[in-house]
Amino acid sequence: MSDTQEKLSKLKETAAGQLKDCGVSKIDHDKLDEYCNRLKTMLSNKDALLVSGGDPAELETVRKNFVVKKLGVEDKDKGMNAVNAVAEKMKGIHMKSRPAFYYLVAHELGK
Repeated sequence: MSDTQEKLSKLKETAAGQLKDCGVSKIDHDKLDEYCNRLKTMLSNKDALLVSGGDPAELETVRKNFVVKKLGVEDKDKGMNAVNAVAEKMKGIHMKSRPAFYYLVAHELGK
């Protein structure tokens, strides 16, 4: 297994664990793989793989770059409500995995 594949596998394992911690019993592994693979170019930047749930600027970035650009949800209030709901749901997790965060946001928005 290449170094990249090992890092992707660890990223997915961490995200799956966090999803279970947030009450997700049936994980769509294809969807989770997709979110992990989108971050392949950032695997060496640990900070880029995490979401700071307490930073309004970070949450706005998630809304713009994920909710609008990737999920196609243009309604700002709807998007921010989903992002904030996930930040609240994950508040007990110190280092929030970006793939897990994205997965939960997509779920909040019914995507």
